[in-house]
Amino acid sequence: MKTLILSGGFGTRISEESAFKPKPMIEIGEMPILWHIMKGYSAYGINEFIICAGYKQHIIKEWFANYFIHTSDITFDFTNGNEMIVHNKKAEPWKVTVVDTGLNTMTGGRIKRVKDYVGDETFMLTYGDAVGDINITELLKFHRKHGKIGTMSMYNFGQSKGVVDIGADGSITAFREKSDFDGDLINIGFMVFEPQIFDYIDGDNSIFEREPLNDLVADNQLAGYVHKGFWQCMDTKREKDKLEELWASGHAPWKVWED
Repeated sequence: MKTLILSGGFGTRISEESAFKPKPMIEIGEMPILWHIMKGYSAYGINEFIICAGYKQHIIKEWFANYFIHTSDITFDFTNGNEMIVHNKKAEPWKVTVVDTGLNTMTGGRIKRVKDYVGDETFMLTYGDAVGDINITELLKFHRKHGKIGTMSMYNFGQSKGVVDIGADGSITAFREKSDFDGDLINIGFMVFEPQIFDYIDGDNSIFEREPLNDLVADNQLAGYVHKGFWQCMDTKREKDKLEELWASGHAPWKVWED
């Protein structure tokens, strides 16, 4: 199974860092948040990734091209024909496809552009700027049980963001603005989709969180998986610092993998 990671935005709310690199490449504990997200999926046996890149996409490609250099000890032997020796090579069981989905393409358009890389199969989808301890195995089991085109993970974040209404049978019934009278369930990514989702996306200007998801709701084809563990996005410098502190503590809640 493949995981699509939306990684093409400008990251303007954290411009202190995103002016120099794509938001998913901003580091938490000296490794990009993108790496943390992928390690989380890999812990559940999901090891094939499609990175939907855009803004400064070459930096993502170069980082993966030099992965051994970033994660291993290196000897540069200039006395022997400029030889490079990699020590303690740390390999991941990953297959990573980085796709330039355009500089100004909207989220739906980025997904549509990688259709040929996904193929005719169920796939995962998430955002390249948030981590959590979502149980991917349970998420997939929930998706298959409900038999809908899509499943979206939700979280009670407790702040002013768009809200999702969910029915008693697990079906999403509406998207709306937050009210003081509800549980503040928000879309946190960590989604699962069947390939029919591509039929709901028009083109580059399609914002996935608007027409495609709302059309799924209208067709009763979107289920909501409520996550009750840890989740945190990295929209601002303050949120990045919070994640850094958790990682430095040695007890980062999203670290579900073994070293």
